[in-house]
Amino acid sequence: MAGVEFLPKEYGYVILALAAYCFLNFWMSFQVGKARKQYKVSYPTMYATEAENKNAKSFNCVQRGHQNSLEMMPMFFMLMIVGGIRHPLICASLGAVYIVSRYFYFTGYSTGDPQNRLTLGKYNFLAIMGLLICAISCGVNFLMS
Repeated sequence: MAGVEFLPKEYGYVILALAAYCFLNFWMSFQVGKARKQYKVSYPTMYATEAENKNAKSFNCVQRGHQNSLEMMPMFFMLMIVGGIRHPLICASLGAVYIVSRYFYFTGYSTGDPQNRLTLGKYNFLAIMGLLICAISCGVNFLMS
């Protein structure tokens, strides 16, 4: 089976990194579901209030960790897809850094202390900046050719 002519063979690593992030996202959503049961926060309530639930902060930290990951997902996907055209190995490596740091961002946030999200989770921002540089390089390369 022939590959896509204009994409490098190594682009497969970009695709696998994107698929890995999907698994992380599924896992985070299951963690929110477990927190809903544990802290008794029923659907469709997005965030608990302290007036109604003494565990509101604990639940909200789990929910917010996942929500923030969902908010960042379109940017991550777009930068991976575009930057990976020209720099597939760099983008796949940065994607792996992003995924691992997002895991730590979520688990740190889920402790109930929002500051814990930044222990190792802060490196997801460096990965995004690297991916942004790769995407810009790809765009400039298209314009120069």
